[in-house]
Amino acid sequence: MAVVAALGAAWMPVVSASAAPESTHATTAASAVTGAATGFTSYEGESGALGGGAAVTSVTAAPTDRYSSAALEASGHAYVRLGGTGQSVGWTNTTGQPISFLNVRASIPDSPSGGGTTATLNLYVNGTFRQALNLNSKQSWVYEGNDNYNTSDNQSPADGNPRVFWDEARTFVTGAPIPAGATFSLRQDSANTASFYDIDVIDVENPPPPLAQPADSISITSCGAVADNTPTNGSADSQATDSGPAIQNCIDQAQSQGRTLWIPQGTFYVKGTTGLHAQGITIAGAGQWYSTVYRDVPVPNTTPLAALFSVTSCAVRDFHIDANAVSGSTIGGDGGAMDTTGSNWSADGIWTQHTMSGFWASGTGGKVSNSRLTSIWADGINVNNVSLGADTGDALTVTNNFVRGTGDDAIAVNSVDYNTNGDGSRTYYHPMTDVTVSNNTSIAPWGGKGVAIYGGSGHQVTNNRVSDTARYIGLGAGRFGVNGDDLLSATVSGNTVLRSGGNAYGQGQPALHVGNGGDGQNTGTVDKVDVTGNTVGDSLYDAIGFSTSTNTLLKDNTITNPGRGGVAIAPPFYPAPTGSATITGNTLTGLKSGMTAFANNSSGFTASVSGNSWQGATTPQGPYGGTPAAVPGTVQAENYDTGGQGAAYNVTSSNGNGSAYRSDGVDLESTSDTGGGQNLGWTTGGQWFHYTVNVASAGTYTVNLRVAAPSAATGALHLSDASGTNLSGAISIPATGGWQSWTTVTTTVTLPAGRQILTVDQDRGGWNLNHLTFAVSDGNPTPTPTPTDLAAGKPTTETSHTGVYQSSNATDGNQNSYWESANNAFPQWVQVDLGSPQSTGKVVLRLPATWGARNQTLTVQGSTDGAAFTTLKSSAPYIFDPATNNTVTLTFPATTQRYIRVTVSANTGWPAGQLSDFEVWNP
Repeated sequence: MAVVAALGAAWMPVVSASAAPESTHATTAASAVTGAATGFTSYEGESGALGGGAAVTSVTAAPTDRYSSAALEASGHAYVRLGGTGQSVGWTNTTGQPISFLNVRASIPDSPSGGGTTATLNLYVNGTFRQALNLNSKQSWVYEGNDNYNTSDNQSPADGNPRVFWDEARTFVTGAPIPAGATFSLRQDSANTASFYDIDVIDVENPPPPLAQPADSISITSCGAVADNTPTNGSADSQATDSGPAIQNCIDQAQSQGRTLWIPQGTFYVKGTTGLHAQGITIAGAGQWYSTVYRDVPVPNTTPLAALFSVTSCAVRDFHIDANAVSGSTIGGDGGAMDTTGSNWSADGIWTQHTMSGFWASGTGGKVSNSRLTSIWADGINVNNVSLGADTGDALTVTNNFVRGTGDDAIAVNSVDYNTNGDGSRTYYHPMTDVTVSNNTSIAPWGGKGVAIYGGSGHQVTNNRVSDTARYIGLGAGRFGVNGDDLLSATVSGNTVLRSGGNAYGQGQPALHVGNGGDGQNTGTVDKVDVTGNTVGDSLYDAIGFSTSTNTLLKDNTITNPGRGGVAIAPPFYPAPTGSATITGNTLTGLKSGMTAFANNSSGFTASVSGNSWQGATTPQGPYGGTPAAVPGTVQAENYDTGGQGAAYNVTSSNGNGSAYRSDGVDLESTSDTGGGQNLGWTTGGQWFHYTVNVASAGTYTVNLRVAAPSAATGALHLSDASGTNLSGAISIPATGGWQSWTTVTTTVTLPAGRQILTVDQDRGGWNLNHLTFAVSDGNPTPTPTPTDLAAGKPTTETSHTGVYQSSNATDGNQNSYWESANNAFPQWVQVDLGSPQSTGKVVLRLPATWGARNQTLTVQGSTDGAAFTTLKSSAPYIFDPATNNTVTLTFPATTQRYIRVTVSANTGWPAGQLSDFEVWNP
């Protein structure tokens, strides 16, 4: 993908530099009116002047695996590496103001055994050494190898696949401020002992003086709190005084006396696992650069942690929250910064770092504003309806906040329908309404979305700036999981989404997404989402994607330089079996060769598409060559209609090499079949091709399809008419031995006379098609026998199941529902009763198509009486891979059995047995 090197916005001016790896795209112009207005300026490392051999590393193509990299997690998807003495990166102070405070987002190596290191890096002003900056890697570098994918608590480098590369270090400039027009640089000298220094971005500012203690307030020092100003640099000062009891004492006094709680300049420690609680008061500090409350939790920790601050109907403002958390879990000391609820609460001017979450907030009429969240282990700002025991989240506002480097969603509207209690009962909550998320900046979340809307109604998400997601959707509107609320209305307008999307779980996620689903569950209603006037630029994969959703309006949006497609309905891993949308007035530029501007991959999703830029030059749909193919006669597969994507055909990717035959030969290749020419290939479930034919007379026709397939494809395709009516039923293709080993399969269709459009609908992939020959039936056709799933709808039993994931889900014909056994209790089995002894030789197993790859160790057994079982397929590991629809086929010699049992003895993706489809086929 193209990398935008400079984050050019009015609130975040950036110096251009010849060292930038690639030119800035026009999409950045729109960002000038979006995002937060902040008091600091950010200079990207890759936009600086490089010296001494320093080099830029940037993302130049979409990821092909599911893991992280330092560039993926960097703002701008690029950074500078200083890897030896004398290497440097520098900028000129173009802010027009002096610089007295720096915040550096950097990465230095982990220690060989994990746990991090410390080192200094030198700051120069106008070429003269000014000070050594303290950096560390104690609160970064976790590892996903050895079955730790998507966790953030494994600190063992031996497991490989690192993530969480970046941390942020803040400091005042020593001596005189850096004047306007001066140069400043970061340089690795001999005293700087890290083997490398990766520099992502440096924030510079000139903070106002410390605020004075307000009238009628109580200072925490009057209750015995003692400041400790020893720099923390990734870990707590063991000699610091525990000021937690003193602060809580002052909070209690402020509450009883109706006074403000004052946090003066300094760093005040709260030690242990107990947090602070306040209700109905104001808590104020001297400013986010001056007053710090630092949480020090002994690690490893086993005590579940509440937030550092649990506040109800309070106003909090103008201080800094930090912590010693070293990973994203309880064991690493990871607790939230501030949980809040009540009415008309506010949080203003709070800078939070190194906590599990920044704000976890519910209630009515609350507001988070003008705050800064950097290097957060999970969510930055999560407004919801469950915090601190509440059941409501109404009229909440999130505005003018800056969020960078979160391990989950940077900003989320999280409407929860219910939570399950320890006794299995459920607690239900009121759906959230009328939340406003406006003029925020979300940059480089390494483990979540930039802005996420999960359920509720009446939400307004406007003028936000989202960029540089490492793995996930940039901006999403939908529902979260099985226990989330439906999303019944929302407005998403004026936002800018840059360099977003990602390859978590190998899914190739879009930059902007509308539809149900979340956490692996494609469920629930998403209705009436208006997506208007947004800019989506330089997406890693598709710019805009839809899963199941209804009444969506996608209007007047600007898409530039998508990494894959422009607008995709039901892109890979985001099914949309039903839905509706109006797609109008959108502009797309910079589409790559062979990519698709618009694709509707679902026959059940109705899209009204008009007035979009990609429709202007489209050739009208019609028969290839201008003349309909004659029936009876042969219809060549390569002669699908003209008209392009969405009109003549629908493909999810462009793979073929048959462009010499026709310019849009997206899925064509030369064939070795008799007669030569081209064949249609790269078949995939959801794709389709139209053929205009002229039928000589009404009647029943035998259709001989010339096909090739390395492996058998059950229910591979069907033929339909212009109204979508299935004419042929499911057509299965046997294994022919290779992609160019051809055979003929036969079906019948009944057709009216005259000109009409027939469709070849690809229901499952893995086969090639050369041609279809239509012949008048003799009245007694003998169609190819269709294999039968003997287990469909049949009763099941199991050793165990978790929650609602009972074994009957495996035979209900729905790939999205599934059986899951009890956790950590292998082996586990599920079996189906076929009702009577049946001849079988094949079992087909699936997981939900959206799930990531995993191996399960499986055994197949059969029984005629349900008591004595015979092994039909010995225990062995099998891979469920989303690239092959998460399908595993197990064949064995034909046998007659009534009961078929599948035993799972291991699973690399989850500590339980899991199956969504359990099919038993006749030989």
